[in-house]
Amino acid sequence: MSRRRSWWGWGWEDAALGADQAKNLAAALGQRFGAADLEIHAPPDLAQIELPRSRVSPPEALMSVCTDDRRERAAHTYGKSYRDVVRAFHCDLTRPPDVVAFPRDEADVAALLDWCAGASVAALPYGGGSSVVGGVEAGLVDDSYAGVVTIDLTRLDRVLDVDSVSRAARIQGGALGPVLEEQLRTHGYTLRHFPQSFEFSTLGGWLATRSGGHYASVYTHIDDLVESIRMVTPGGVTESRRLPGSGAGPSPDRLALGSEGTLGVITEAWMRVQDRVRFKASAGVHFADYGDGVAATRAVAQSGLFPTNCRLLDATEAMVAAGVNDGSTLLVLGFESADHPVDAWIDRAIELCREHRGTTPEGIRSSEAGDRTGDDGSVGAWRNSFLRAPYGRDALVSMAVIVETFETACTWAQFPALHAGATAAVGKALTEICGGGWVTCRFTHVYPDGPAPYFSVTAPGRWGSELSMWAEIKAAASEAVLANGGTITHHHAVGRDHRPWYDRQRPDPFAAALAAVKRTLDPAGILNPGVLIDPTPS
Repeated sequence: MSRRRSWWGWGWEDAALGADQAKNLAAALGQRFGAADLEIHAPPDLAQIELPRSRVSPPEALMSVCTDDRRERAAHTYGKSYRDVVRAFHCDLTRPPDVVAFPRDEADVAALLDWCAGASVAALPYGGGSSVVGGVEAGLVDDSYAGVVTIDLTRLDRVLDVDSVSRAARIQGGALGPVLEEQLRTHGYTLRHFPQSFEFSTLGGWLATRSGGHYASVYTHIDDLVESIRMVTPGGVTESRRLPGSGAGPSPDRLALGSEGTLGVITEAWMRVQDRVRFKASAGVHFADYGDGVAATRAVAQSGLFPTNCRLLDATEAMVAAGVNDGSTLLVLGFESADHPVDAWIDRAIELCREHRGTTPEGIRSSEAGDRTGDDGSVGAWRNSFLRAPYGRDALVSMAVIVETFETACTWAQFPALHAGATAAVGKALTEICGGGWVTCRFTHVYPDGPAPYFSVTAPGRWGSELSMWAEIKAAASEAVLANGGTITHHHAVGRDHRPWYDRQRPDPFAAALAAVKRTLDPAGILNPGVLIDPTPS
């Protein structure tokens, strides 16, 4: 029997927290919140939910790639943000897509866009549907459109060509992370791009949202791995020339990177691939003082060592996610290579950390391909927690717990003010709105000139009021980030949730230029309306 994805929450149905795990979590959180065990509500039953009838029907030529199946419509109603999961859990499916399309090739994509443009139907490129910022939500498309079609690209999932001389691969945009990696493995390669959503997100989605991968430095953003992109738009197909680099004017790839489905549908791309990793080394560095941890992380980031992993977890995050119970800040440090042992690199990084009073109670763990000795300890605990976190979030939704994250990036010079401002603003909001809760911080990525802080919020909610409470906390966090020199998003994208702050962050002339590009490539304004820029149909 094949596994089935949850229609309302994250991931596989059979991977969700079990009843005993949920009860233990409810008891622990109830105690932490200073209350009784939290009540656990039963998950939604799709059979008991009535969906509105589809408002549009595809033409005969597209019937074979389109469906109005109720489970598909329900599963494609939202992405996977906290707000999305809460609404689905509460059986709010009042505005699902009218049609879900599964194109088989680029010709199907072009035909779908032609139909949507001619019939004033909004078209939402879906990828894997892992958006956490309202980037794929049918319900936020206004009623000026005749209907909404969600275009699920996951049948365009092949590695089409491999250039072993240049070490690159041509991959279709609908390939999910595990699907493309399995195909590359047969050639001895890896794309080496592993966002937390890796299992349930696609190459095209990574490109369209400028995804950040698991690795902390150097080749972490999907931008760095692109040779060329092919995108189908209502105005025609655009494809950049495949080159290692070019100074010929503004890069055409930049139109697609970060376009979030507003300009076209990414059908394939030539990507820079890498040999599979052979050597690894990791360590958990403990700091009694958070400021020392920040200073050490900056020293490593500016050393030119370029670690694979360099994530600084504050004391609460270290306790919850990595089992560090001595009050320490934890730096998860790692190096890897396909070519050579990396012991000298991690040894030097540890030296830098020791200069800032860092200690390594578990020592350094080194391994070679096939050796799993580096998978335990606090670093292994953090890794397992990281991968399981979205399933835990879904269980917390069933308990009316507010769970949110907000991520940003800033300069090292700006970080102290941003950290203080964001934690103070969100802490105040949690006290006023929820009566308590906590906010933690970790670095997901580091650059020589600054970190990418990632804040997590956990607080008691009130059943039925979670969304209004979330909205106030989200606004407080976003205002604090912008006021203290951060970006409204480092790797989660803009979507619809971040639009008010993105509109303030981007320069006005750039907004006008983007609107002009939108009118050229999508003259009817059908592609993902409301994301990045308001459509202005001609």
